[in-house]
Amino acid sequence: MMKVGILTSGGDCQGLNAAIRGTAKALYEEMAGDVEIYGIRDGYKGLIYGDYQLMKPSDFSGILTLGGTILGTSRQPFKMMRVIDENSVDKVKNMKDHYKQMGLDCLVVLGGNGTHKTANLLHEEGLNVVSLPKTIDNDVWGTEMTFGYQSAVEIATEVIDCIHSTATSHGRIFVVEVMGHKVGWLTLSAGIAGGADVILLPEIPYDINKVASLIEKRTEMGKNFSIIAVAEGALSVEESKMKKKEVKAARAAMPYPSISYRIADELGRATGHEIRVAVPGHFQRGGSPCPYDRILCTRFGAAAARLIKKRQYGFMVALREQKIVPVPLGEVAGKLKTVPIDSEMIQAARDIGISFGD
Repeated sequence: MMKVGILTSGGDCQGLNAAIRGTAKALYEEMAGDVEIYGIRDGYKGLIYGDYQLMKPSDFSGILTLGGTILGTSRQPFKMMRVIDENSVDKVKNMKDHYKQMGLDCLVVLGGNGTHKTANLLHEEGLNVVSLPKTIDNDVWGTEMTFGYQSAVEIATEVIDCIHSTATSHGRIFVVEVMGHKVGWLTLSAGIAGGADVILLPEIPYDINKVASLIEKRTEMGKNFSIIAVAEGALSVEESKMKKKEVKAARAAMPYPSISYRIADELGRATGHEIRVAVPGHFQRGGSPCPYDRILCTRFGAAAARLIKKRQYGFMVALREQKIVPVPLGEVAGKLKTVPIDSEMIQAARDIGISFGD
């Protein structure tokens, strides 16, 4: 009897349940029912504190379209994993002990960048691990696509579409803040799909004066509205010259709830226009996964089950050239897939007149 544990870690997103389902159903098929699946609650926290349960095949039915994760999730910073906490909890030791306590043959981990760092750590500690890449940011290295991304793109694009109609009707300028602290894939895609006039990304430092000039130019052309899609991690030219800690401190000290409000205030003073801000926030993480993500999650889950059957551990399943392939965890952990500033998408956006504020 093979025993497999599954956990979901980090920020939630659409498709987690679809990926859990795909993995479980494929395992039951691949192993001809000769498998036990343990659901570990709230990510690595459940593995640390021994919070898990034996799942039944029926637990994985009816969850393909369900948002969130039936296993729950939590954020457990990688940098704290080897730190003994105030309660004398040795997290790595506890995870290894509970893995052995369950008698697991493999641990399946669904998560993003931080999650994969810990997955690789556990693999290096001798545990059998297979992972699936999830995040609305699409920033996991080694895969062309993460699940959750396309669903979030659809939501963020719909927000921009809705803002577009009211901005046009009232002749207003809107700043729409899209999720993405470190990378701009989501903002770039939603901005292009939603017809934004300006897209500000973490990868391309912006000059607020150039953004203001574009708005003025559009006004002179008789276009009395503008849509500015801003990644929450967008950096100004001045901030790009600062150290990360300095930027973090400056953001914490600014009298605005987020970067979009600062940009709106600066543009308002520079242009004299009334600037409105829309922040869809966690709407982008929620709801049912889109068809693309349901299919991708199913493919990822089936591929993970095949690796487990073959006892090929220490890999993340990834999408490359439309094929699902295994990528060593050691190659994934600690790397970030950012938007190349010379990418075809960036060039296409520039070719149709979209400004990146540079």
